[in-house]
Amino acid sequence: MSSRLSYRFTMSSIGKFNKKLASVVTGMVSTMWCAYIFAAIALISLPSAIKSGDTIVIVAWIAQTFLQLVLLSIIMVGQSVQSEGVAQKIEETHFASLGEFELAKEARLLARQELIELKSISLEVHQLVRDLERKIQ
Repeated sequence: MSSRLSYRFTMSSIGKFNKKLASVVTGMVSTMWCAYIFAAIALISLPSAIKSGDTIVIVAWIAQTFLQLVLLSIIMVGQSVQSEGVAQKIEETHFASLGEFELAKEARLLARQELIELKSISLEVHQLVRDLERKIQ
């Protein structure tokens, strides 16, 4: 039984480590500086690809070296920017919803107060009608 718990603890620790490492690597790779570095690394092999004169080698360099290295970081940066925009919109919507909720609470309170006043006026009117009926009879 204890070996199962030990195994789960070990796997849990490994999982936490993997998540932290993935987060750190993603944070580093998803920057424009990383895209610039990858572009520089990719450009190192460009002269060799061009000197080969082979169309397949040049296309392979573009597709496999340049695009994969550079676009990876740029796409990650773009996704980060987009998610920040979405997060901002969510926050704005949340604050607007809270504002509307407060307005609804105030409107409900005012409606209750008006209802109390209308009941009071109604009671006064009924009392006046009774008084008039007594005077008429």
